[in-house]
Amino acid sequence: MGSDLTGRIIFRHSLLFVLTYLSSSFTGAFFVGHTSMIPDDVLLFSSEGFPYLLNMILWEGVLFATLLLGFLAVHEFGHYFAARRHHISCSLPYFIPLPISPIGTIGAVIRIKSRIQYTRHMFDVGAAGPVAGFLVALIILLYGFSTLPEPDYLQNFAGHEPINEYIAEHGTFPDEPMVGDYNADVEVMVLGNTLLFTFIASFFDNVPPMWELYHYPFLFAGWLGLFFTALNLLPVGQLDGGHILYTLIGYRRHRLVARGFFVGVMILAGLGAIPLIQSLIAGYAIPQTATSWIIWALVSLFLMDRAFQQELSWTLSGWVIVLAADLLLLWLFEPSVFSGFTIWIFWSLFIVFLVRIEHPPVAFEEPLTPGRKILGWICMIIFFLCISPNPIYFT
Repeated sequence: MGSDLTGRIIFRHSLLFVLTYLSSSFTGAFFVGHTSMIPDDVLLFSSEGFPYLLNMILWEGVLFATLLLGFLAVHEFGHYFAARRHHISCSLPYFIPLPISPIGTIGAVIRIKSRIQYTRHMFDVGAAGPVAGFLVALIILLYGFSTLPEPDYLQNFAGHEPINEYIAEHGTFPDEPMVGDYNADVEVMVLGNTLLFTFIASFFDNVPPMWELYHYPFLFAGWLGLFFTALNLLPVGQLDGGHILYTLIGYRRHRLVARGFFVGVMILAGLGAIPLIQSLIAGYAIPQTATSWIIWALVSLFLMDRAFQQELSWTLSGWVIVLAADLLLLWLFEPSVFSGFTIWIFWSLFIVFLVRIEHPPVAFEEPLTPGRKILGWICMIIFFLCISPNPIYFT
């Protein structure tokens, strides 16, 4: 089973894991670390502040990294062992460190080295990762919710004086972010709610608001687990969701569903792109509204043409639907309603240039077993329960 795993290969993947672990520990400490323990007259990166920084990284940072990378490892090794079980050549997981990321990483991937020939094999490889990872994320979340501290836990973090005053007076969290006059220009990071997260949270007391969730390592890591699970279950291309849906409904139906889904992604991208373009050209003496629409119309036309491989009927019809839907929604609602939708610009580029829309056909089509079909549709339900239209945004 592991005869092709040389010492050099194991060292390379282990090194990436260690680097990612260190990166996530360091960056995660600034979210979940108890910053109130640092005296006001001590700089964090000074010689006096180093012991405080080290303590944050060793405890809160390491805890967060362990939870997050534990989820990622289970997800990727789910793919790995499913592939090896069917004698499909694949790599060990590549963990990707990124210290400039708020969580120190952009995830992990495995590389399938040989073409998957059979439908059942493709399903097993595609479903094993998100199912295994989802169960781990769920366990992390449930533990986090069941061990929630009282709201005054936020006293452990510097810069939360207005919120702590509100908690001291009312005993609960405020309904809106409170930053105070001293830092009124600070943008607050908000994590998008999901159907599953909301459902689970409804059974527990002292649940923090989504703009304070990152101070709770189990909740933050569990939420990220749901987020990465939903991202991998996008039903397009060769993402896990693309594999699963392809094996459930076949090549032709998947082609239609994936294309329709991409049109929906482009609508969401437009809701984020148009206000963003307006803000970027605000200082120029040009018609801002008209210019932003023209720019988005040209960009979306290019992306649709590239995504649909220059099929004129699909490109033009999808393009018209995107512009019409964006026009209607931005007319009905204030642009602030779509705060955070700019992330869908990235997802649209990610789909067009990396994973593509359509799934290549397997060599040997075969029906799935009843158990696989049930599990496949459960995965699609998990996608809708874990996806958020605005997963991360600032307010």
